Order: sequence, then C-alpha cells, then structure tokens
Amino acid sequence: MLQPLWQPTPEQIESANMTRFRVYLNDKLGTQLADYNDLYQWSIDQPEAFWRALWDESGVIAETRGSVVLTEGDKMPGAHWFPEARLNFAENLLRRRDDGDALIFWGEDKVRRCVSYKALYDQVSQVAQALKAAGIREGDRVAGYLPNMPEAAMAMLAVSSLGAIWSSCSPDFGVNGVVDRFGQIEPKILFAADGYFYNGKTHDSLEKIAEIQQRIPSLEKVVIVPYTRETFPLDAIKNALPLPQFVADYQPEAITFKQLPFDHPLYIMFSSGTTGVPKCIVHGAGGTLLQHLKEHRLHTDVKPGDRTFFFTTCGWMMWNWLISGLAAETTILLYDGSPFYPDGNVLFDYADAEKMTQFGTSAKFIDAINKAGLSPKTSHNLSTVRTLCSTGSPLVPEAFDFVYEQIKQDMCLSSISGGTDIISCFALGNPVLPVYRGELQCRGLAMQVEVWNDEGQPVRGEKGELVCTRPFPSMPIGFWNDPDGEKYHSAYFDRFPNVWCHGDYVELTAQDGIVIYGRSDAVLNPGGVRIGTAEIYRQVEQLESVVESLVIGQEWEGDVRVVLFVRLRDGLTLDDTLIDQIKKQIRANTTPRHVPARVVQVSDIPRTKSGKIVELAVREVVHNRPVKNKEALANPEALELFSNRPELQS
Repeated sequence: MLQPLWQPTPEQIESANMTRFRVYLNDKLGTQLADYNDLYQWSIDQPEAFWRALWDESGVIAETRGSVVLTEGDKMPGAHWFPEARLNFAENLLRRRDDGDALIFWGEDKVRRCVSYKALYDQVSQVAQALKAAGIREGDRVAGYLPNMPEAAMAMLAVSSLGAIWSSCSPDFGVNGVVDRFGQIEPKILFAADGYFYNGKTHDSLEKIAEIQQRIPSLEKVVIVPYTRETFPLDAIKNALPLPQFVADYQPEAITFKQLPFDHPLYIMFSSGTTGVPKCIVHGAGGTLLQHLKEHRLHTDVKPGDRTFFFTTCGWMMWNWLISGLAAETTILLYDGSPFYPDGNVLFDYADAEKMTQFGTSAKFIDAINKAGLSPKTSHNLSTVRTLCSTGSPLVPEAFDFVYEQIKQDMCLSSISGGTDIISCFALGNPVLPVYRGELQCRGLAMQVEVWNDEGQPVRGEKGELVCTRPFPSMPIGFWNDPDGEKYHSAYFDRFPNVWCHGDYVELTAQDGIVIYGRSDAVLNPGGVRIGTAEIYRQVEQLESVVESLVIGQEWEGDVRVVLFVRLRDGLTLDDTLIDQIKKQIRANTTPRHVPARVVQVSDIPRTKSGKIVELAVREVVHNRPVKNKEALANPEALELFSNRPELQS
C-alpha cells in the first residue's frame, strides 16, 4: 500500500475552507457529501449548482448574477456562463478598504514597501482617473512592461475598473519579444519601469522602451514608473511622463467600477511563442475571478489575513493568479529579482520575515536548491508556511522527498498544473487530502478532467492525453485577431471534437492523483513507443554530476532516436564513464527504450522567461530547421550550443 508523505490532521481537515464549503453545500442544498471525493463527483455532475454556490459562498460582488448559470453547456467552445451577470473584476479584488496589508514588496535592491488595502484603493482610483482622462475606454488595451512591483497591480486594477483590457510582460524581454506580443493587440498606453534589478546588477530599460514606442504605432502615451533611480531622461520617448506626474492632478475618490458582462475581456495572455509568433489568448473577467476564488480559497486554503506568495514575473500567468488572491482577502507578497542572489536563501528569508503562509515557486527552483545543497529547515524557521505550491514543470518524486526532508515536514506540498491557456489549473493541491510522492493531489473542482488513450477512451493507471470533457468558466473567450475562431479551435479541439485536449502527457493514479510526464508534443517515440520526457529527467537529475538536462527525439534512419543533453557541475567533462553511469541509471529505473542513443554535454539549457526548458526549439535546431521566435527565450544564445553537433551526425 502506497504510504503518503504528508497527511492532514483531523483538526487541519476541520478548519480547511474545503471542508467549510462542503458543509455549506450540505446545509444549504441538502446534499450529503461526506468527503472530497463526494464533493468532486457532485461538482462535475452538477456544474451549474457548483458554480452558483461558489459565487454565493465566496461573496462575489456584482450588480446582478442573473438566474441563468450556463447556456449551450454541451458545446466546447460555445458554452456561456452567467450570461445575465454584470460585475467588475477590480471591484472584487478591492473589496477591503482598511489599513491591513494588501501588498508587501521586496526588491532585490533590498527595498521593502508595504501598501495597505486603503492605500491600494486610493492609488488605483488616481490611476483610473488619469487613464479615463487619457481617453481609455471599455475594450481598449493597456500594456505593462514592468517588474513584479506594486505599480503593476495598481495599473492592472485601474485598467480593469474601466472595462479596458490588461496585458503584461516582464522587463527582461527584448524589444522584439515585446513587439511580437503587444504589437498584435495595439495598446494605447504602456506602463514601463525605468529599469530593474537582477542578480546583483541594475538593468536600464529606457533605451528599449524608446524602441518599443517607435515600433508600436498604436501607443499614445508611455507612463514611466520610477524604480532604479529618482530622475531619468525621457527625451527619446515620445509622449512619456513619470507615473507621479501622470496622476498628479487627481485626488483619491470613490471608484466607479464599470459593470460588465461575465465574459467581458479582462486579460490578453500570450503563449510562450517558442515555435512561432505568440498566440494572444483572451480571458474573461468573470471566469477568471470565479476560477481563482475556487483555487485560492478551496484548493490552496487561503484565508483572510494569510500572506500569500508566488515567485513569478509579470510575464507569467502565475502573476495574474497571485494578484487574484486579493479577492480572498489575503496579503499578497511580491518579490522582484533573482531567487538565487546572493546565495539562494532570499525567498526563505522572505518567508520568515513576512510570516508567509502559502509559498509558491517552480519545480526548477526546488531542484536548484537541492543541487546547491541547501537545507532551509535547518537555516530557517518557516513555522507559518502551511502550503508549498510548485508549478512550471513536473515535480519529480525525488523532489517531493527533498521538500519534506530539507524544507519542512508539516505542510501540504501542492504540485499544480494548468497554464496560460486556462489562466488556472486542471490539477491542484488539496488541504484535506494526503500528499503522495510524485503526484498532484487531485483534479480541480468542477473540472471534468480525464486521461484518454489514442482511441479516445478514458484510462486509469495508463499514460495518455489530459482532456477536459465539459466546459468550465475560465476557458478563453477566444484568441485576439481570430474572428472565425479557427486558431482557437485548432489549438484545443481538433484532436477530440468538443473535448478540450490540453497537450499534457499524464496518468490518473489509483489515489485519484495526477502524474505528469511532459508535454505531448515533446513526447519521444523511438520504435513507436511513447515516452514522456519527465521520465528521463527524473533519473538523470538524481546524479550528483548532472545539474540539469534536456532530451529530444532525433529523426534518424527512418525512426527516432533518443538524444540527451546534459549540463554538468562546474569543472566536470562528459566522458565514457559518466555516459555509462547515466545510461545505467536510466536503464535500471525505466526501460531499455528510455536509454539515450547519444549523450551530449552542453554548457547551458535554453528556457522560457518563466523557466520552462524548450525541447521543441532544441529539436528544431538539431534538425537544422529555423526557430521562429527566439525572443521568447530567457537565454536564446544557448540554442547555438545545439547546432551542428558532430556527436549527432553519426
């Protein structure tokens, strides 16, 4: 019998929001839901009743909810949630107006800032007035090229209060990457910081902002947020002014929140864009709000007064997810800078200093501190942390061991997975369920997630495609510049008609958890056998000598052969002995099919801005095919390391 790594106590189960919600349903609707399995089954059997109850129990602020929950509920795409509702996203995030902490910000420059709920409301009021005076109206686009700082949240909330559409990316994007994104959606105003701090260095942004402004003709105004200095020259940027000057004429006043349809556009998010121009994914206000309320309050157990953190940038959907925590009345902890500067401890310092309750990071960060030999449980207190969330890539079973052995024993380790496509999760943590090694705890409430084989049959205990067979509120309302919906349909619904096919290669376990083996389009197929890339990473990265790895399938002599690239610890060189050790490790713990035909040393692994390695881009380089959008990468120069490798010519 599989033993859990962590199990909630009866007291933890009783006090969890998930339990309170289940009891609420039993009392209000007369259901007899005994546990999470009952609650999940009811939520997918009765999705309309579930979302209506979640709306009521979580206190959604709206002019009207309407009596209709769902129309065209048998269509994907095509379903419409709460078609009669009128609400405003920002109003729900600004529900508190007191002196409690709304935002706490740490920058790598050692600055700490705290913004109360009242101050946040007042500053959003001023920015909203200035935007309105600048001509911003419902449906206009406003963009942010900003560090993860309070002004990013303020600008987004001001934009959404007016019914305009927000889109953002982080300041480490190059000019082409920004233009590839914002150029498609034609924003009227750009918020940008003068610079940012990363890895002990100050990076200037003004030159890039000037070029961006020249290349996006729709921009009428650029608002510069002071961050790295008090004064800066703006001569090269047309129609630019500092944020203090932009809002100087406006005093805080009651915000008039525009009441809008449930599916009114809120955000435009971008796909990673490593295989072409990024897709512009449009998300609606109501669906984003409801889904995030569910995930924060129920799956992550966020309570009023908690202090919630996720290490993210404004270019990753986890930023949008994090800021939504305001609707659950938590304090949002923001960090901008390198999580490894100066010594890999800063996020744990932050957790102790600010009494963090939910700690969010990436699987790669957990792996990196493990490789660095850190032991946060001995160097830090971490007594307030109840939940550790991990996402971005699969968290391997050995990383689960490391978390409980070297970070903290008594907390819920929530490996979560979803994506920009749904601005939320298909599989999440759960404060009332045990944590099993290598597994995401559960499927999200009201998400009818299944695993299908190639014939479109649901399977358990076998690898297959992650699909969702019923509509959910946070499905995109469409793609930008896709009037007939063709791009949207082909992205998710071509494989299985009327079923969302997400593109993850996964397994549904006996415990009703999920194991993710990698992206479907990166699955290896030697001799017709499908192998998830995470199966190989798990074995290779247990070796002390290997820092990280990347695996692809190389087309070879009418078949596909497995090629493994490894980045080794400083000073090590790949030799026959180490290659043999790597192959033995893989063969002993998987199958002979998993063993790479070639193992090649590289000095760096290319990754996106949010830290995901890019197997598809490397596969294109190895096959001498062009990579269409290198600007999407944090380190595009690393791709050259994979070009014309002599080891792959024979």
